[in-house]
Amino acid sequence: MKLESDLLRTFLTVAETGNFTRAADTAGRTQSAISVQMRKLEETIGDALFERGSRGVALTPKGRQLLSYARRVVSLLDETAAALSTPQLRGLVRIGIPEEYGHSVLPKLLGSFDLQHPDVEVTVRYGNSRANTAAMARGELDLAVVFEHAGNTHHEVLMSDPTVWATSSLHETHHRSPLPVAMYASESWFRSTALAGLEQGNVPYRIAYVSDNPTGLGAAVTSGLAIAPLSRSCIPEGCRELTVADGYPAIDQSNVVMVIGSRGHDRVVQGMADAIRGAFRLTAPH
Repeated sequence: MKLESDLLRTFLTVAETGNFTRAADTAGRTQSAISVQMRKLEETIGDALFERGSRGVALTPKGRQLLSYARRVVSLLDETAAALSTPQLRGLVRIGIPEEYGHSVLPKLLGSFDLQHPDVEVTVRYGNSRANTAAMARGELDLAVVFEHAGNTHHEVLMSDPTVWATSSLHETHHRSPLPVAMYASESWFRSTALAGLEQGNVPYRIAYVSDNPTGLGAAVTSGLAIAPLSRSCIPEGCRELTVADGYPAIDQSNVVMVIGSRGHDRVVQGMADAIRGAFRLTAPH
């Protein structure tokens, strides 16, 4: 089986727009050309990739399987092209990344940037949004990725990543009463908002687990010890979001934003900002 990169790019455009017409507009091609490409890709795969409906198309199980591979292949091709064509940068850049994205975003971000710009000295502050915002204010960081309440913002929005309740798919912990809850040890708007929602819904609960970081909360959920408030993109494997259908609306509607400091016109800082955008494009749910 030989997969052509152009077909994979078109497949991603159709998958992300959910419509052949919109995909054609995005790609600057005719709808018939898009259809021909997708038929060719389906013939190569040997299975249907899309289910057609009155409102557009949805991915089949085989299409969903291909989606993650296609993103990785296209991302690697783009990364290679950028590494070969982008002038190498030199200097220092200091960035702050939330703990939530230490596993999903940070490796992609630093790996890609180091390949393109090995002469740049990168310093990373790995911590919560409050600490990174304070560090920005003190001039200790050049760039910071932070959570911000959805709404008007003066910063660039990288993606929407609401905080939701998560439970173990295996243990279905949310059926227990009183409800065992994992929560941050420190007092914060995050903690108070999450617990206020349970209290307003008259849900009896007990704090069964406390942690200083989201990794600890994720471990509590995975083990079935408790449910916990987590960013939607950070729900561990084997766990699921508790939705309105389960009686749990989203806790908040957070945006992930990029804050750029006074060195924003520096080419090294601009190069890192581009790398951050690329890493979050791969992370954002589609």
